[in-house]
Amino acid sequence: MKTLYLIRHAKSSWSIDGIEDRDRPLKGRGIRDAHLVSEYLRDEIDSPQDFSFYSSPATRALHTALIFAKNLGVPANKMCINDHLYHCGVSELIDIVRRTSSIHDTAFYFAHNPAITDFVNEMTNASVKNVPTSGVVCVRFDCKDWNAINKGAELIQFEYPKRLKN
Repeated sequence: MKTLYLIRHAKSSWSIDGIEDRDRPLKGRGIRDAHLVSEYLRDEIDSPQDFSFYSSPATRALHTALIFAKNLGVPANKMCINDHLYHCGVSELIDIVRRTSSIHDTAFYFAHNPAITDFVNEMTNASVKNVPTSGVVCVRFDCKDWNAINKGAELIQFEYPKRLKN
């Protein structure tokens, strides 16, 4: 079994004029929401030290990944930055996940929409309209190697800040 956590970056700020999209930082709300969701996951999952962590190089995704790493007890130096995660499409995201080292049975990917929402709808029987900022989906694949992931996976979990605040 392979377990994949896809996390959409937290809410970013648009308050800085002239900044490149890739460099947009998180808003205060985004930081709080990333802590909320990652602290929730900390209580739900096992042994995070054995996980693979991959992030888009966008500041907002990387900052979200660092918050999750801190709250899950994963050293920041265990995180890999993958340039291809920055605004990739669903087909590319599937290919990226298939190239995950099978040493780890669980992987975390911090990326962007619409690829995350499209991935869930493509690979599972779920019908998710939108994975919101700081949203996390957990997908389980019945296979031994990441390169064998395919459609028909099970959506195990779908959480996001608004739902956790209620």
